[in-house]
Amino acid sequence: MSASDFGGDRSQASHVRELARALGRPGDEGGAGHRVSVYGRRCSPDAHGRTRLASGATLFNLTAGPARPLPDDLLLEHVRELADELRRRWSGAGRPDVVHAHGWIGGLAACAVAGELEIPFAQTFHGLAATEARAGRTVHPARARLERAIGREAGAVLARCTDEAAVAVRMGVSRDAVRIVPPGVDAERFSEAGPAMPHGDRERLTVVARNLADGAAETALRALRHVPDAELAVAGGPDREELENDASVHRLTLLAKELHVADRVIFLGRVPRRSLPRLLRTTRLALNLAPAQPAPTAALEAMACGVPAVVTPVGTNADAVLDGVTGLHVPAGRPRQIGLAVRGLLAEETTRRGYAIAAADRARSRHGWDRIADETERQYQRLVPEPELEAEAAEAEAPEALPEEPAPVVARVGDESDSDLVGSLI
Repeated sequence: MSASDFGGDRSQASHVRELARALGRPGDEGGAGHRVSVYGRRCSPDAHGRTRLASGATLFNLTAGPARPLPDDLLLEHVRELADELRRRWSGAGRPDVVHAHGWIGGLAACAVAGELEIPFAQTFHGLAATEARAGRTVHPARARLERAIGREAGAVLARCTDEAAVAVRMGVSRDAVRIVPPGVDAERFSEAGPAMPHGDRERLTVVARNLADGAAETALRALRHVPDAELAVAGGPDREELENDASVHRLTLLAKELHVADRVIFLGRVPRRSLPRLLRTTRLALNLAPAQPAPTAALEAMACGVPAVVTPVGTNADAVLDGVTGLHVPAGRPRQIGLAVRGLLAEETTRRGYAIAAADRARSRHGWDRIADETERQYQRLVPEPELEAEAAEAEAPEALPEEPAPVVARVGDESDSDLVGSLI
């Protein structure tokens, strides 16, 4: 279940689609052969009520509010409608064995209905309020409280990286419930072999940013001063036709002129996901330099194309990129130090090539969707024990069972108000 727009390129929607396809892949194709139903909110009048994603995986678009993308504050007004749709579908023959929600708003609807119907429930947040706020993004004032309430109700909270797991524990989710399942990468689409975009003679550095105001592109521009023979391709922001009217692009263009690197910078605008491999195959090094909450799969997709990544070790970057093996970890906001590190790596072609080979291998072996689906399935199995094994275990342990002791009373600050808040929305 996700409230995300499945018609777009957002990382959350891509993650859910690819996970569903991998979980539903038939056994004769090496998959688990599960029947996967993906529930999303209809975000376009043209969206079909039911769409086949792949063998064993089907997307159902639920009607909840207007058929267009909505910001979080307006989307919350329609959570009750989402919950009603889920309750109707899950109360009869469509009852699932386990529910896995993605995103905090989709999680809010799914958590309430799964709890009511006593269905095992797992949650992936795809970013938490505390981290988003630290990255300078605007978050809904109720989001942190709702995330805490959802996380405490979930049988498993599947964090994408070590940083996210730590934040979940600090906000009040049981440590025993938190498991790390990293993001996946489509190793067939993102690969070393394939067509590439035209490019010149300069060695190309590439930034793929979901938000040009997050500091990554600015730091890369400042670092470029110290890499005199390289060019920088910046992918992100609005469509290419709208670049001239974008405030972030205008600010970065002026900065490039001030730094005397404007002739070595190319602003590409938003690059569709299907075109990213063609760009990455022209790239010597990928730069992912956001000081907080980086694009979750940008470094991974570059690695899968055989491109070492130079990253700030935060969020998914810290786990995905092995320092000195598949790329480099560099400090945030230190453009001179970053530039010198990039310049040194470009000068050591044997080292860079070794990183490239290791990067592609790690992306395929650690982050391929078959492995991510296997790890996710194991978490589902933790929530849904085999009935026969459970009965046998209970029977075997019964003769030696100890007298019951009163359960300890644990007071959790804010529990009552969190429950009230959730109840008022569902």
